[in-house]
Amino acid sequence: MPGPSVLETPHGSRVAYHLTDGMGPCVVFLGGLRSDMDGTKAVYLERWASRSGRAYLRFDYSGHGRSSGTFEEGCIGDWTEDAATVVSRLAGDGAVLVGSSMGGWIALNLATRPNMAVRIRGFVGIAAAPDFTEDSMWAGFSEEQRRALERQGEIALPNDYSDEPYVVTRRLIVDGRENLVLREPFTLPFPVRLLHGTADTDVDISVAMRLLAHADGNDIRLTLVKDADHRFSTEDCLRLIEANVEDVLGLHDG
Repeated sequence: MPGPSVLETPHGSRVAYHLTDGMGPCVVFLGGLRSDMDGTKAVYLERWASRSGRAYLRFDYSGHGRSSGTFEEGCIGDWTEDAATVVSRLAGDGAVLVGSSMGGWIALNLATRPNMAVRIRGFVGIAAAPDFTEDSMWAGFSEEQRRALERQGEIALPNDYSDEPYVVTRRLIVDGRENLVLREPFTLPFPVRLLHGTADTDVDISVAMRLLAHADGNDIRLTLVKDADHRFSTEDCLRLIEANVEDVLGLHDG
């Protein structure tokens, strides 16, 4: 497979991406924290798009994968700006956002921006994790960890998916508070499909229920999958993601 293309953003990032030409609206995959565009779900959807003749876009946020910068320099606001630039410049007239974990939060940030919302034709959330920096990270820190974060500017946390620890910076927490979406109701005026596993130990089902309660829209559905974990990457889960993307696209094709 050819190497990725690179998009220069107004805020100085060099974002790596792969764009598959096809019929719109363009399906845009928004990955999770410290994941990259070569992950199982992102690549699976690219293969689906190629078979289906659909436009599809996967990319790496700054500090992730093959994009510029380091993870420790970034925050939710930066990664939202990366996504906004990618969608605006590469996704054509409209996009269906597929947000995995943190990518679900990024998608909601875009959907609640008036200048971006007009571009969005649908949203499929996979274990969406809005507000996790505050409600999961900060809320779960001990007083000692909170003091260390304030004093040192960063702390290292165990990583269930890698031998390398998660480095959480003070900037990530502070910026996260500027991007919280579950504090008041908002409108999602397009088809929304939320998928969540009952065995997800990273993002509790209660987060999906809060999202469902806060979002106002005419076509919002939540599907719970028994025993599915946070990765949501088994063959059955991948097919369910595909089916929900096709469901949203079918509403536009009709």
